[in-house]
Amino acid sequence: MTIKVGDRLPEGTLSEFIEVESEGCSLGPNTFNVGELAKGKKIAVFGLPGAFTPTCSAKHVPGYIANADQLKAKGVNEIWCISVNDPFVMGAWGREQKAVGTVRMMADGNAAFTKALGLDADFAKFGMGTRSQRYSMLVEDGVVKQLNLEEPGKFEVSNAETLLKQLA
Repeated sequence: MTIKVGDRLPEGTLSEFIEVESEGCSLGPNTFNVGELAKGKKIAVFGLPGAFTPTCSAKHVPGYIANADQLKAKGVNEIWCISVNDPFVMGAWGREQKAVGTVRMMADGNAAFTKALGLDADFAKFGMGTRSQRYSMLVEDGVVKQLNLEEPGKFEVSNAETLLKQLA
């Protein structure tokens, strides 16, 4: 079953490569409970097939970085990029994209959270195994308020600009 507007995010964890050690977060991969992380926050979430892939690197992540200030001006507390990759790859990709401190690069290494959302996709024919469909959503206090799911191979509705318009 695919998550829909009005649903609460499923239970699960995501990992993030932390660049700077702080209280409660060590340097390197840290695992977070999604429910606890989303509590009391408005979060722009976008999911994509993979780190360092063409559309994801050239358009999807850069769009959220470029529009981060406008999203935050509309009340968004955090921006998450979720991909079925390990936290080391997501950390390296975040550094390469200059996303550190702007977009949280959240790893779903085994696709468990993506599957719980019902947004997994079979990319085996490309040699990539189970991946995420391309989507964006606005989550408030753990509840989905907007969901923009792309058709396979498309990049039309999961961009930052669409989510910004929905926040107006």
